[in-house]
Amino acid sequence: MRRYIRALMLCTVFAVFSGVYVYSKLFYSDLSLGGNGPRGFIPQRVPGIRRGAVDKTGPQSPHWYNRYIMRQRGQVEAGGGSVQPEAPMHLAVVACGERLEETLTMIKSALESWPGFIRSRFNYTVYSISFPSENAAEWKKLFKPCASQRLFLPLILKDIDSVVYVDSDILFLQPVDRLWAFLTRFNSSQLAAMAPEHEEPRIAWYNRFARHPYYGKTGINSGVMLMNMTRMRSMFFKKYKLNITWGDQDLLNIIFHHNPECLLEFPCMWNYRPDHCIYGSNCASAEEDGINILHGNRGVYHDHKQPAFRAVYEAIRKYPFGADPVTSLLDPLEEQLLTTTHTYCGKSHPLLTKRLAHSLANINRKSSAGR
Repeated sequence: MRRYIRALMLCTVFAVFSGVYVYSKLFYSDLSLGGNGPRGFIPQRVPGIRRGAVDKTGPQSPHWYNRYIMRQRGQVEAGGGSVQPEAPMHLAVVACGERLEETLTMIKSALESWPGFIRSRFNYTVYSISFPSENAAEWKKLFKPCASQRLFLPLILKDIDSVVYVDSDILFLQPVDRLWAFLTRFNSSQLAAMAPEHEEPRIAWYNRFARHPYYGKTGINSGVMLMNMTRMRSMFFKKYKLNITWGDQDLLNIIFHHNPECLLEFPCMWNYRPDHCIYGSNCASAEEDGINILHGNRGVYHDHKQPAFRAVYEAIRKYPFGADPVTSLLDPLEEQLLTTTHTYCGKSHPLLTKRLAHSLANINRKSSAGR
């Protein structure tokens, strides 16, 4: 069976993962909703923020979540009913050929720390790479088949309302639901959320070299995307599906250049790449709160150019399933990162473990409370 699964994933595939329960209840609530254990929830919608406004961490306050849980608990006690689980979160990734191990490590970073009763409610679906039937041959000529699939998620996943898309070289250092909760920040016109390509215009690529329109001052990076696909299906492709001559990320920059009201920016701590530290630290949100999502683009997990990024990847890849995450993941990682301080990114190593340490501390706190 293992060989079969491995052979299947080595083919060019597209996978969607659905989790019924969200991390917020696991990490931040101290209250029980009854005798049946934790129940999933998605925070209530809040008013949308103006374009360009940045929420540094998303709706994260433990007290904010607990107020929500207390309100729901009060409704249960008053009405005598039960709180029904909300719709599942969806995480999408494209895995092609040699990207298999990266993809599995990404999934591990997103799910490994979940207790068994949550992992048992995790489902996945594998899809073959596909292009729209209209002009399919032309689509294939324009893009790399793997990377371009993110453009077609609304057309492939016709019954899914929203999804978190990530590249295979993404590592979660903070619960996925904290990113998912940005959906509650969308105003009526926004249909996607992404982070800027750069924070520092002097070293940015788009404003120095791009020969096509791009979003904002430095463009956007599509390695992490939160997508309201219901809205995308209604307008996103109708205007642009026959007007594509650039790469997929370039196309997204062109689209949101002309439609800036459709995009919500989230800060660089949600898509932290070597560019944010290779010439010195230039991600303000990470400096303040730590890194939530690490993006090892340009193959830095597999060479020796950025040993701090490689150290995080190897620590998660080697972490034995079911072992204590502090002694078997965090402690060895912190020790290894100390050997990388000869690089600019290595000098910023506390940012690489701050949010991870916080999450693992909450897991241990919850585990101890449940004993």
